[in-house]
Amino acid sequence: MAPSKVLLLACGSFNPPTNMHLRMFEIARDHFRKFDYHQVVGGVMSPVHDSYGKKSLVCANHRCAMLKLALQSSGWIHISDWECQQESWTPTRQVLEHHQEIVNSMLNANNEVSSPNKRQRSDDYSWVPDEIRYSSGGIESVQMKLLCGADLLESFAVPGLWKEEDIEAIVNNFGLVVVTRDGSNPYKFIYESDILYKLQNNITIVTEWISNEVSSTKVRRAIQRSESVRYLIQDSVIEFIEQHGLYKSEKDNNNPEKCMPSIRDLLILVEMMKCTRPLKPALPAALV
Repeated sequence: MAPSKVLLLACGSFNPPTNMHLRMFEIARDHFRKFDYHQVVGGVMSPVHDSYGKKSLVCANHRCAMLKLALQSSGWIHISDWECQQESWTPTRQVLEHHQEIVNSMLNANNEVSSPNKRQRSDDYSWVPDEIRYSSGGIESVQMKLLCGADLLESFAVPGLWKEEDIEAIVNNFGLVVVTRDGSNPYKFIYESDILYKLQNNITIVTEWISNEVSSTKVRRAIQRSESVRYLIQDSVIEFIEQHGLYKSEKDNNNPEKCMPSIRDLLILVEMMKCTRPLKPALPAALV
């Protein structure tokens, strides 16, 4: 029996994206290759919306730009900025449901996908792997799975942070792929949770034997202290951070004037200039 096909999706701030964020995908894919019960057809990274309100969160345009730079070295992991394009923060369950719906529609040759509505951009589906995009009916199904670290799994126990129905829907309808970290015991955590214990067959624990405690928090702290972060994040990301003066202070991180405009904003600006040639609309602060 051929292994079922899965598409790994990781949600997070990616503020900034670290090598460990990318490493999780490689570890998970190696695990499934070794045990041969799932075939990973691709990976998707979905950065959270600005309204999530996390401390030190730089704007989505910056985080998406850094992710695109970080992923230049990968041929199978892609960014989906759908979360960032919504009007407000979107729960993880809905993020998974949206991406699964797109995958299912493509596999079923749904006309709505080939004719995006006016709220969708031409690159809305650039995260979809070619194997799905050009399957020509050769693939029956691909299952989205939420890829995460043990810290996200343990956050399920934080009062008020997750709805129980969302936890159950995520694990039951999609499945979890949890990468371990030093000091964590996901098996014990699953055992102590009634919901997770009931659905444990849908949870894959992937052991990371090469310990790596790199985190975005530690990277930001190092940058704020003018310490080197080389080999912790991609060189192209370091250059972007230096170019835009990110993470130097909490005030700078949350300054909307420092955020560069999106491609959509630039296109709108160009159209404005075409329609009003006698006038010269002010450029966004980041372009001055």
